[in-house]
Amino acid sequence: MDCYDQPRLWDLAFSDETTPEADFLTAIIRKYLPENSSAVLEVGCGGGRQVLELSRRGYNVTALDLNPNCVTATQELLCEHDLRATVLQADMADFVLPQKFCLAHCLVNTFRHLLTEQAAVSHLQAVARSLLPRGLYVLGFHLLPPDALELDCERWTIRLPGERITTTVRVLQFSRRKRIETVRFSLCHTRGDQVRRLAADYPLRIYRADQFRRLLRSVPEFKLIRICDFCYDVQDDFPLNNTLGDAVFVLQKTDA
Repeated sequence: MDCYDQPRLWDLAFSDETTPEADFLTAIIRKYLPENSSAVLEVGCGGGRQVLELSRRGYNVTALDLNPNCVTATQELLCEHDLRATVLQADMADFVLPQKFCLAHCLVNTFRHLLTEQAAVSHLQAVARSLLPRGLYVLGFHLLPPDALELDCERWTIRLPGERITTTVRVLQFSRRKRIETVRFSLCHTRGDQVRRLAADYPLRIYRADQFRRLLRSVPEFKLIRICDFCYDVQDDFPLNNTLGDAVFVLQKTDA
C-alpha cells in the first residue's frame, strides 16, 4: 500500500520533527518579516502535522497536497482539534492561489518529487506568485555531496504510549547521469498485538550543490538569504558547497 495513502501513519513516522520545524519557521518569521505576519502556506502537507501545529500557534494556514487522502486527513485532523485552516488539492508543480502569503514552506524532501528541471522551475515560480513582496520560502531537502554513498539505508523508530512505528528508507536504484534515485519507504506500525506494514517506491530527483545553485539562477524571482540544516538552528548560515547534505534554504522573493 502506498505510504502517502495512509497519511496519519506517515506523519507519525516524522512526528518528532514537528516541534523543531515549527519553532524554526516561527523564528524565521520573527527574524525577517514584519510583526503582524501570519499568513503561511505549506506545500505538500501530508497528513497535516505541521498545519495543525502552526494553526495552534495562531497562524493563518493554507495547505495543499496532490493526494486527496492527505487533504481529507488534514481536514479531519483540524476538525478533531477544533482548528481551522484552508486545505486544497493541488499540484505543487503548478498552482494559483487567490491569497498572498508572508511565508511558504516545503520540508523533508517533498521538493525532490519534482523529477525534472522544468517542474522544479514551475514550482518555484508558483510559490513566488503566492508570496507577498519580500516574502520567504523555506525549502528543505537532501543535497548529494560527491562522496556520499549511493545505495544507502536509514532506519528509525518513534515510540508513543501503546504504539510504535519503525521507518526504513532504502535507496534501490541510483543514477547520477539521470539525476534520479529510487527510494523505498517502509513503515511498520505496532499497536498492541496489531501490526501494519506499508511500503512504496518513489523516484526522487538528485541535487548537488552546484545543480541547485544553477536552478536558482533560472528563477530570478528568488534570492538565497540563508542556509541552515536539519538541526533547525536559525543562527546557522552554511555555504552552498559540496560539504552540505541536509539543507534548509531560506529564499526571499525579489522584485524580478
